[in-house]
Amino acid sequence: MSVVVRRLVAFLAALVLAVEAVGIVIINVILGTVVKNQDMSLAGTDPEAMSKGTWVLGGVSGLFLLLCAVFLVLTGARDRAPGRVARALLICCAVVHGVLGALTVGLVGWGAFAWMMVALGLIVLALVAYGPRPAAPGPRPEPEQPAAPAPA
Repeated sequence: MSVVVRRLVAFLAALVLAVEAVGIVIINVILGTVVKNQDMSLAGTDPEAMSKGTWVLGGVSGLFLLLCAVFLVLTGARDRAPGRVARALLICCAVVHGVLGALTVGLVGWGAFAWMMVALGLIVLALVAYGPRPAAPGPRPEPEQPAAPAPA
């Protein structure tokens, strides 16, 4: 894969994750506000706790997605494979996108599923594109001479 395509994939994946981070935060703030305004409890749970929990979850999810986007930007800018921590974080992000993509089909619809699969595909493609590189060409070792047969 060429350098231009690898970098483009990494930057596109970072852009998609950044947009998704903003969307997740906005959705969780709206949901937290709705729960707080309705003042209803779920099996005796405090509505204030549910509201704050939703806001915290939105913030943590947004930060996670932004951190993944930063690692993808660094990967594309340096044109080097991500390190161990970044690779583990991106693999975790890809798994989360796969699971949430499967859930969104029934809960939200096919449009959300398509968005999640595009994000998943870009993350996985960025990881695969910066995988192990082939060995650099160098002087080839001379083939070994076959051993002479043993004297009879």
